[in-house]
Amino acid sequence: MRIDISGHTIEALAQVISGGPSGFGEPIGIYRTAYELKSWFAAFGLDLDEGPSRVSSVRSTLSRVFLSHWDDELSQRIIERAADPRDFLGDPVRQRAVVDHLNERLEFDGLKLEFDGKRVRLVELEQHSGAVVALTEKVEAIGFDTVKRDVDRALAAATSDPEDAVTAACSIVESVCRSILVDLQGGLPAKRDLSGLYRAVQEPLGLSPTKDGIPDEIAEDVRNALSGLVTAVRSIGALRTHGGDAHGREKGFRRVDTRIARLAVYSASAIALFLIETWEMKHPGEKLARAISSD
Repeated sequence: MRIDISGHTIEALAQVISGGPSGFGEPIGIYRTAYELKSWFAAFGLDLDEGPSRVSSVRSTLSRVFLSHWDDELSQRIIERAADPRDFLGDPVRQRAVVDHLNERLEFDGLKLEFDGKRVRLVELEQHSGAVVALTEKVEAIGFDTVKRDVDRALAAATSDPEDAVTAACSIVESVCRSILVDLQGGLPAKRDLSGLYRAVQEPLGLSPTKDGIPDEIAEDVRNALSGLVTAVRSIGALRTHGGDAHGREKGFRRVDTRIARLAVYSASAIALFLIETWEMKHPGEKLARAISSD
């Protein structure tokens, strides 16, 4: 992973690692004496630069490492160590604040710190499809927290756990369908898998491929597109059954790779966004989020 961070991020790291100047209120990170800072950098085989203050010494040392670009692995370890959970065992709230403080700067460098079990790791920010971005913005705007969690879970797992990402992708569309059905007070279908839920929302949303009332010049095209939507929904559901982790998985056997996981996530996001926008068009002024609490 290429580590190329800005001076703003270096400054934030310097403040977090040193704890900032003494006597200026609560530190962002952990206040460390000059001796403690020397030990901190010595763990990486680095000498702490001499400077007029603790903070300037840390800033100079970090600049020497990051701006020279001579060891990306070392750079990654330093950033992760700055938010090491073991330093915040008695104050997890401060650790969360440190991670947020650094991520606000790292985002501009195409990086972010994320929690991974009991540790924090540095990862690259991925450029997601327009459908994923649009769906995320939509569900945040209407407060659709269940879908937001499914999207976040799917994106986080696409690389590290593709099978779980496929399962989460299926949940994205299922959550939208269930909320629409509850909101319409029509009840949930007997078969509550993805295909069953989608079939149940087709008619009230006017999404049946055989539905009349479409202008003649585009009728065939629209029907083909809606038929393709049905195929996509069925395929995502089948992929979850055969390639996801909803029904368990064999030890050491991976059936889905990152490419397929992302395809499922992007497809599910496009379908979910289309369903939400169709519902909004038919129910202007209403909030789909109300349906969540009723489910």
